[in-house]
Order: sequence, then structure tokens, then C-alpha cells
Amino acid sequence: MAVLAPLSPSGSCCLRLAAGLRLLPVLGLLPLLVEPGLGRFHHLALKDDVRHKVHLNTFGFFKDGYMQVKVSSLSVNNPTGVMDKDTIIGFSLDRAKNDGFSSYLGEDVNYCILQKQSVSVTVLILDISRSEVKIRSPPEAGTQLPKIILGKDEKVLAQSQGPDVSPVSTSASASASASESGGNQTQKAQDGGKPKRSTVDTQAPGEKSFSIHKDSGAVSFQFSFNISTDDQEGLYSLYFHKCSKTEGQSSDKFSFSLDIEITEKNPDSYLSAGEIPLPKLYICMAFFFFLSGTFWIHILRKRRSEVFKIHWLMAALPFTKSLSLVFHAIDYHYISSQGFPIEGWAVVYYITHLLKGALLFITIALIGTGWAFIKHILSDKDKKIFMIVIPLQVLANVAYIIIESTEEGTTEYGLWKDSLFLVDLLCCGAILFPVVWSIRHLQEASATDGKAAINLAKLKLFRHYYVLIVCYIYFTRIIAFLLKLAVPFQWKWLYQLLDEMATLVFFVLTGYKFQPASDNPYLQLSQEDEDLEMEAVVTTSGVMENMKKVKKVTNGSVEPQGDWDGTA
Repeated sequence: MAVLAPLSPSGSCCLRLAAGLRLLPVLGLLPLLVEPGLGRFHHLALKDDVRHKVHLNTFGFFKDGYMQVKVSSLSVNNPTGVMDKDTIIGFSLDRAKNDGFSSYLGEDVNYCILQKQSVSVTVLILDISRSEVKIRSPPEAGTQLPKIILGKDEKVLAQSQGPDVSPVSTSASASASASESGGNQTQKAQDGGKPKRSTVDTQAPGEKSFSIHKDSGAVSFQFSFNISTDDQEGLYSLYFHKCSKTEGQSSDKFSFSLDIEITEKNPDSYLSAGEIPLPKLYICMAFFFFLSGTFWIHILRKRRSEVFKIHWLMAALPFTKSLSLVFHAIDYHYISSQGFPIEGWAVVYYITHLLKGALLFITIALIGTGWAFIKHILSDKDKKIFMIVIPLQVLANVAYIIIESTEEGTTEYGLWKDSLFLVDLLCCGAILFPVVWSIRHLQEASATDGKAAINLAKLKLFRHYYVLIVCYIYFTRIIAFLLKLAVPFQWKWLYQLLDEMATLVFFVLTGYKFQPASDNPYLQLSQEDEDLEMEAVVTTSGVMENMKKVKKVTNGSVEPQGDWDGTA
């Protein structure tokens, strides 16, 4: 893709060179940002983290889907070297029917969820000093919420059962046997027969205790759950919590280290329930973008005499978008089938995605400035816009790539996610300035210039284009996102569908408004400018001040003459 078509012998080279220099370092960093092990097999390692709550993952499950979590080397670090008894750590499993408004776990609350007895989420509370974990399940566990299966043996048994055997019976029997052994008897630990203390007197209703492995102050264990009924389907979020038992007391002085592996899978795909249709969706939309690009090329070839350089730049946009969607579909296909992407396909997708984003904003800004239609060079004010938009687009795409290849629980994930949102809004705002400047210029020209009709037609067209850009930005950034929050979890792919459809409609309407045509007011260049300027020079000279141009009549016809007649 040509980042920017030649503008002028002098001004365009600098702009295109600057864009290329900004893109080259990012293209070289792409292979380093993509890790082949990422996907729906998640691995997160945190060291000396002080956060109170860590959002580990969110995944939509259909019936017969499951999640397996393996926790390794979980420890709480105190500068004094002594574990504070008031510090409480653990996990919580939250369920929602849609992607937004899930529950209070997604909000910043000033209390510790692990200490609440009446909550609608399943919590796992760790006691490192006693090498045990307590599982507290709400009353609806087993009917509307899956039961947690602790330990490797139970997890393997649930996986090895046939389709006719319900995993709920397995989890219930495993929990019951663990409860009996954790009552008046002692239970041997998984790490070699260490006796487990009785926890009957400290257990709350609906709470069960299990022994876990402890080595050098760090605990390790694993748990899983299976979606066995239709009522248990939903969007599940896994959180890690670190807080103080004393209400109002801060636990910032304590840090924790954690190594965790998470595996999520639906019956036929490693993709979340709302992402399963995405590979087919991206392939279909790639076909429509390719079809629109082919039709645009046909129009350009049919009207060669009215084609400008900007038209060929517009032609490259749908093909670049189509390639990006094809590689995105391939990337999701491999994630769906094996749980992680192929590094080569992921890198190619990120490259095409970056080029598509840069080309889109550059093309919009060039049309807004009137380059190649109204003027053949960019003013200094226009060039400043490009010097802002191009780096911002590169930064936005780098943020997107890092988000795609980073686990949700890392501290960098939230920072880059916020950066992407802010930079994207800045880019959308920046590309509106050239259109506003063109509208203001045409307003002034229509009031003072003799060609008011043409300028007013151009002004009307620019206003329509401005409204079109605003609607496109508003719909893809706000409306579609709100719909994503409101729809059920299995319809999350509708957000991508609406976003791609809005982009396709925007491309088609832009091409229709600025198509190469002789009657298009946007393309009606001032053919009389040179004649008007020459006439102004001739009539204002001192020697020819009172002269006027006459026409010679020959045989009833009027013929323009090159000489002048008049008296001084």
C-alpha cells in the first residue's frame, strides 16, 4: 500500500517519507510482540504485584464447555518476612448473561468480596499458613452455577467421562467425599500424606475445605468446572483478590506472586461463545469489501479522463481492508481449532491491520482537504494534521497489537487499552479539522467569488461528508459498543458485524459522493481561473485602463478578436 500518493514535487515526498519512517520500526517489532503460546491457553506470571483485584479472564461458555485453572507458586510477600494474619487472598468466579453490567465484581468496591457470606458468586479462599483452600458456593450452585472441582484426579475424571455422564454428579461426589474427610476425620494432603486440620468449627454454610500443596511458603493447586446444563451457560469472569480482613485497613504493603495457567474450551471450539461465528463473518465481509473495490476499479477504468490520484488511493483502501479481514479470519480459525494462533498468520494480520488503519485516516483527511480535486498541494496547516494523524494511528495500532498479545491480568493491559481508546478518539477528532477548514473556505468563497453556485454545491457536499464522518465515528465507537454491552453473551459477534457493515457503508457512500463524474460539484475545478486572472491584469494596467474588448461581426457571426479598440 502506498501510504500517501504524490502530492507535489516538493511537499509530498517529505510527508510520505515521514509516514514510512514511522511505520518501519513498528513493522520490525511485530514479530516480537506476538507470542505463539497465547490464545485460549492462557499463562500469566505476576511477581510482587500490589493490586487488590486482578481480572484474569472472561469467557462465554455453552453447554459441555469447561475451564481448567492450574495455580503454581502463589505466595504473599511481606517486607517484614512474616505473613500477616489479616491478609486474605483468593479467587472469585462471576457469571453474567451479557458482556456488560455483569456484576459488582467489575466495579471498584470498597469491601472484600471474599469476606461476604451472602454473594451470588463462587469464591475460593486460600489459607497459606494452614495449606488449605475453602470453596464457598452460593445456594444456586449446581443448578444455575457450576460446581468447582478441586484437584487433578477429579478434573481428569470429569474429562474422561462419556457424554452420557453428567459432570455435576462427579463434582457433587467429589465435594461430598471431600466434605466427609474434612469433617471429623483428617484428610491427607496431596503432597505426601501431611495431615489436614479439622475445619468443621470454622466453616460457614455451603463452604468446604481442601488441602493443597505447599512448598517454601508458596502454594500450588488446580481446579476446574464444567457447564452441564443449559441454565449454567453464560459469560464467566475469573478474578484474583488480595485484601485485608480488617475493614478499612489497606493491604498495599503486601504484594503477591502468582503463576497461573488457564484453559477454556467450548464443545467444538476454543473461542468464546460470542466469538465462534467470527471466522465466517470476517471471510464474508472480506468478500464484500473485495467486491466493492473491484467495482470501484471498473468505474475508474471506465472514466479515465475524470480520474484523479486520490481515486486510486481510495481504490487501495477496500482491498487492504479485505486482506486484513482474510488474515483475521485465518488467525481466529487457528485459535478456534487449537487454542492459540499461528505466529506467521498473526504477524501478517497485524501488518495489514496497521496499513489499513493508516490508509483509512489518510484518505479521509486528503478528501477533506480537497487535495487533487480543489488543490494540488497541501498547505502548511494541512500537513500539520497529517503529522499528527500518522503517528497517532501508528500508536493506536501498536496499542491494539499489544492488547491482542497480552493477558488481561497484566498491569500493562489496562494501560494500553485506555491508551488505544484515547488515541483513537484523538485520530477521529483530528481528521474532522480539514473538512471544517474546507467548509469555512467555501463559505467565504461563495460570498465573494463570482462562481457562487459551484461553491455552494461544493459546500453542501462537504457538509454531507462531514455528517457522514461524524455518523461513522459515532456509530462504530459508541452505538455498536453499547449494543455489545446490551446483547446476550452468545451474540457478542454482532458488534463486529455492525462495525464492519458501517465501515462498508461508509466506503460506498464516500465513493458515490466523490466518484469521477463531470457533473460532480466536488470535481468541478475552476476552468476560468486563468482567464479571470488575465482579464484582471489587463483591465487594471495603466496603459489599457479605459480600453475594452470588442468582437468582430463577419457574415452575421461573432468572432473574438485578439486586438483591442478604444481611446485613451
